[in-house]
Amino acid sequence: MASTQPGFYQRLQQLDLPAQQAFMAALCERQLPNYALYAQTTGHGDLHTLRTVLDLVWEQLAVPGASIDFDRQAEKLAECEPPADDDSFGARRALDAVVSVSSLLDTLRGEALEAVVDVSRTSRAGVRGFIELTEGEEEAEKLALLIRDHPLTEDENGFQDAVLDSVSQPLGKTVLKDIRRLGKNDGVSNLGLTLES
Repeated sequence: MASTQPGFYQRLQQLDLPAQQAFMAALCERQLPNYALYAQTTGHGDLHTLRTVLDLVWEQLAVPGASIDFDRQAEKLAECEPPADDDSFGARRALDAVVSVSSLLDTLRGEALEAVVDVSRTSRAGVRGFIELTEGEEEAEKLALLIRDHPLTEDENGFQDAVLDSVSQPLGKTVLKDIRRLGKNDGVSNLGLTLES
């Protein structure tokens, strides 16, 4: 599933690390409602911890000197994963959210330089999986076209392009607030789901 902008991943990889982290944080924000829905419907998971860890990432981006123990946060995050034996669609998307935040934390701990591409692809793959789930079993060629032209695909591509444009400017506090608001997307996830839906 290509992005709507040519050279998208190349641009993403050329960003400096704080800009990549802001990009990932915005995508994590947009995956959070999927996790919240899973936690609410199954009773599994820990939305509060996931939310807190992501808040700390934003704090670190806004105040680069903030001393936050991200090793400790990574330990807490591991406890947020859905049960390993739950292979439901909801659990997989909840796990996407945890893995994306975890990848972001890795970059704050000085690891995982490919993380920004992984988080982008994880979000797109979740959208693709949701379309496959909701549109029924089509033959592969039809399904590929359906996914390419689906409103959720267009929305995801447009969203990632908009975030990339936003993080490509100097990241002052106001810009970071705007990027965070963009990521929160009025509580609507990359799958078009909200807690109210």
